[in-house]
Amino acid sequence: MAVYSMTGYASAQLATQEADSEPRKRTLGAARLGLEIRSVNSRFLDLVLRLPDEARECDAALRELLTQRLKRGKVELRLSVEDQDGAAVTEPPTPLIQRLNSVQDNILAWLPRAQPLSVADVLRLAAMAPRWEPRMARYVLPLATQALESMLAARAREGGRLAAAIQARVAALCELVLRAQPLVPLLVEQQRSRFLERWNEAVAGAPGQLTPEAVRDRALTEATAYAIRIDVAEELTRLQAHLDEVDRLLRKGGEVGKRLEFLIQELQREANTLGAKSGSLELTGIAVDMKVLIEQMREQVQNIE
Repeated sequence: MAVYSMTGYASAQLATQEADSEPRKRTLGAARLGLEIRSVNSRFLDLVLRLPDEARECDAALRELLTQRLKRGKVELRLSVEDQDGAAVTEPPTPLIQRLNSVQDNILAWLPRAQPLSVADVLRLAAMAPRWEPRMARYVLPLATQALESMLAARAREGGRLAAAIQARVAALCELVLRAQPLVPLLVEQQRSRFLERWNEAVAGAPGQLTPEAVRDRALTEATAYAIRIDVAEELTRLQAHLDEVDRLLRKGGEVGKRLEFLIQELQREANTLGAKSGSLELTGIAVDMKVLIEQMREQVQNIE
């Protein structure tokens, strides 16, 4: 299953005169339906439908279509109606002429000196009037389905690129984990040797009757306690487990964005702990490199559905 981005755009157009086999009932130019769908990232599914007032009957069916196919993202769907031949001069419908005449009479009753409408004014107002016809409703859902399929294909392509970028950073993080693992026992042993040297120096320069065995036991106890505080083997193990899970989810695909966001938070927490417990400059550098890669992954994951 593919990994989908939440960012996408698609559009579709349909000339209703070509699609409609019924005879024309009025002398209007051929109408064209235009539908656009665009989406950006969001925590949840947020639908915004911008339809002509006359096309509100299609609202429920369009929302059902979108919710069936989309899970996350801020999605805007826009439907427009216009003449197929914008340069053509069409005859205004009779109801519109009657409406304009009634409005003109009302205005002239209050403003007798106002200029009456000219033929050019009527044609201009007719061109601005909505071109929606009830028969167009049958084309909206198929047109929306066509645009939605195109947008899903675009989101899948973008999701594939995001998944590839994340997997490259997962591989880099796995290499850093492998680099860090041999440093842990070496660092612990270095601290044990350092503590023994310091205790021996302290005992040699201070009066007392402590035996060498007691000094060694006390030094080993302190060294062990400190080694526990700086031991990052557990953090490295959890880092590797989280990275394996990220890789598994990307290979599985589907609706994985929220799971990946949670894993990114866990990776960031383990990297922070690794840096805080680091007892060497080399391990600190590895922790910093991990944080950079994880932050880059976070930016990519925020766009995955």
